[in-house]
Amino acid sequence: MTRSTTLVNDTKKPNKLKRIAIKTAVAALWLVLWQLVCVIVDMELLVVSPLTVLQRLIELAQTPEFWLYSVKSLGRITAGFALGGIVGTTLAVLCSKFRFAREFFTPAITIIKSTPVASFIILALVWLTGTYVPIFIGFLMVLPVIYSNVFQGIAEVDPKLLEMAQVFRMSRVKKLTKIYIPSVLPYFMAACRTALGLAWKAGVAAEVIGVTKDSIGRQLYYSKIYIETADLFAWTVVVILLSIALEKIFMLCADKICAAFHLSK
Repeated sequence: MTRSTTLVNDTKKPNKLKRIAIKTAVAALWLVLWQLVCVIVDMELLVVSPLTVLQRLIELAQTPEFWLYSVKSLGRITAGFALGGIVGTTLAVLCSKFRFAREFFTPAITIIKSTPVASFIILALVWLTGTYVPIFIGFLMVLPVIYSNVFQGIAEVDPKLLEMAQVFRMSRVKKLTKIYIPSVLPYFMAACRTALGLAWKAGVAAEVIGVTKDSIGRQLYYSKIYIETADLFAWTVVVILLSIALEKIFMLCADKICAAFHLSK
């Protein structure tokens, strides 16, 4: 290892520690504010304390049902996100290449973007069984976000690079790997980060409205029905933690993909 590399690594360590310290302090501040609101309201039926939520979360985590519901909801949301990503990217490529495809699919994408999520959930409950509704809703929420960003990324590819590729008679594979993918990848990654959050919100909402079997959404629904506020908060924390974990895993994979194409995040 060279001296310059050592210096860079030594510089990164304090910066990383500083970021962790700042995030920890911010999280602690929000917990204090939460506790303050709980004290002011002084009604656990409306707002429960962070400690109560933590205790309930530990109790839930000791049951096999907790892990079953969490894993199944995670699987549904991931499936909807993956389908939306694949179809959205495919449509963006087709629409950037063929004008007819763009004219044909644009109205559908616009309708999906404009229609309220609740309307789609209710329609999906008519068309599909409860298990597939969250997957379908997640797919619909992710599709337009991925499509719009990837389409824009393709449109923003530097024409000079394409001219150079034509002059040097680069193959289609090389054009794809050396020009298109590196140019579009940042747009795709940004879209995925946004789409992941939407997939979780819409997917869990679909589970709640559809009372999907073996799901976090169903537990949220029961918490509301039986006025179990601690359970409501605890399952909400689970959704947040799963969403953050999934995003971290995705971004870790994204970093590796970007590194493969000599890109930074």
